[in-house]
Amino acid sequence: MTSAQTPEEPEPEAARQLPPATVSRLTLYLRMLNGLLAEGVERVSSDSLAESAGVGSANVRKDLSYLGSYGTRGVGYEVANLSRKIAQALGLTHEWRVAIVGAGNLGRALARYAGFESRGFDVVALLDADQMLVGTEIGWLRVSDAADLEEVLAKTRANMVVLALPASVAQSVCDRVVDAGVHSILSFAPVVLNVPDYVNLRKVDMATELQILAYHAQRLQVPGLDAERPSA
Repeated sequence: MTSAQTPEEPEPEAARQLPPATVSRLTLYLRMLNGLLAEGVERVSSDSLAESAGVGSANVRKDLSYLGSYGTRGVGYEVANLSRKIAQALGLTHEWRVAIVGAGNLGRALARYAGFESRGFDVVALLDADQMLVGTEIGWLRVSDAADLEEVLAKTRANMVVLALPASVAQSVCDRVVDAGVHSILSFAPVVLNVPDYVNLRKVDMATELQILAYHAQRLQVPGLDAERPSA
């Protein structure tokens, strides 16, 4: 059997397909781990990670087992090593260069958000079609003309795009982004976008999230509150 046929070769963590729920929780674990690293903490238990993420410790152990990290009973996980494994699994060891299209209130707020850089995302461009905004400076970025989208994406080597646009123009701009070779898109536009199967599109609809929150809020049972309400 040749080396290429050897079945014992482990699959790289970053190449494994992780369950969506696990991916979401890994981002929470990583945030806590990075905080512990900053404090000089060397080890952490699954119980501590579970508490920070609001899940059970069994979930933590199962999630981390996908990465080949099992911890040591009574000792826990090595913070630096686990942080590195999670970052690799999430693809954060790559260079992610983000362009934001739309310099309205949301786009400007996103451009100013310092948390992107600390999590491995470099915002390299901010674009808008409004000529009153083009050329102005938002934070450390100068707003580029959306008419030059393809040129800006190529020049900045952007490999992710955030769409902070009204529904009326979101699809046409999204099409241009895809045609320009950027296949990872986060959309805040209040509309369903159509993209090819090879494009990774994530949609953030804040109105929908608030509606879901309202649904759960009306069903929320506050301890002691019902007992204080007078009977009808």
